Amino acid sequence: MIDCLKAFWQKHSKWHQDVWRVIRFGITGVLSTGLHYAVYLLALKLVNPTISYSLGYGVGLIFNYFMTTHFTFKEPATKRNAAGFLGSHAVNYLLEIGLLNLLLLLGIGKQLAGILTLVLVVPINFLLLRFVFVNMKK
Repeated sequence: MIDCLKAFWQKHSKWHQDVWRVIRFGITGVLSTGLHYAVYLLALKLVNPTISYSLGYGVGLIFNYFMTTHFTFKEPATKRNAAGFLGSHAVNYLLEIGLLNLLLLLGIGKQLAGILTLVLVVPINFLLLRFVFVNMKK
């Protein structure tokens, strides 16, 4: 089994960069998500869930941009990738707010709805950001 995996890995060397990119994306995502969720929980004490989520999203977004640029994709910060990042996150934000409110409508508690929303949109976010930092660069 290990020999089969090694052979596959060696045969598909073009995937190596993306594998490490996904791992770095995961690290960035965990840190950004933790920050986002912490701000969300703190803000829930003062304002409604949509505003709380938006505040957390904003704080997480700033942190995420710098981590995504310098750590995940190892690119310099540019106006072009900043615009792409903000555009992809605008789409992502709308998906998240819609999903959060849907989960709240379904009767899921505020705290659980916030974390479920964050978990469910991760794959979409990676694909959007990969497009911005890899495909738009070409």
